[in-house]
Amino acid sequence: MTYEDEINERIIMNGQDEILKSSASAFLVASVLPKYSYNFTWLGRPIIQYPQDMVAMQELIWTIKPDLIIETGIAHGGSLIMNASMLALLDYCDAIDLGEVLDPNKPRRRVLGIDIEIREHNRIAINEHPMSNRIDMIEGSSIDFEIIEKVKEISSNFNKILVCLDSNHTHEHVLAELEAYAPLTSTGSYCVVFDTLIDDMPEDAYPDRPWGVGNNPKTAVKEYLKEHHEFKIDKNIDNKLLVSVASDGYLIKIS
Repeated sequence: MTYEDEINERIIMNGQDEILKSSASAFLVASVLPKYSYNFTWLGRPIIQYPQDMVAMQELIWTIKPDLIIETGIAHGGSLIMNASMLALLDYCDAIDLGEVLDPNKPRRRVLGIDIEIREHNRIAINEHPMSNRIDMIEGSSIDFEIIEKVKEISSNFNKILVCLDSNHTHEHVLAELEAYAPLTSTGSYCVVFDTLIDDMPEDAYPDRPWGVGNNPKTAVKEYLKEHHEFKIDKNIDNKLLVSVASDGYLIKIS
């Protein structure tokens, strides 16, 4: 049995371990209100993600090797920086494989972030970061027709695309994002829908938010998949992570 076979066997067993899954779920529920996910940074920028999902994204980017990552939701920019840094590593590895001299001023791969409001101090911090030369940002609603058309136009210049949805978490908004951006996902790549965990939280977990149980990214994913069989949930990732804000949200495009 290879090392990879051992890993796959463990992941399958983890997915069947009700005690382990219950413990992971209890941690998630207990850690949301204390804002556990707000404690982390990537290359100096707050990322507001659980470490498990950060590792999962790193694995996906390394495997898929996208030349464009589309993100809805920017906040402090940590996720933009993380994804840009991974794309920089891919460019570096390509240069080594091809025997080329890497020009850091001409990145081959890019990250495109969309947010309805990019706060000025965050925009400045992102633009001053060493990874900024491979990051583009669009301010406006991710479900606005003009924004969607602009993203589609930009995407037409790239071959392999990975999509991450992490902005407004209401069912209606996420479903509209899925309809707009999931089709841009390359076959074999992923559309990752964050904060599906909302549907598994207590009813009173989000009293000051427009989303909650029954109205959230997970319900939008379920609705979208009814008509879009070119995507399926990658349960292998869920069983590997166990602690994740995106359970049932790692959608692989299979056709």
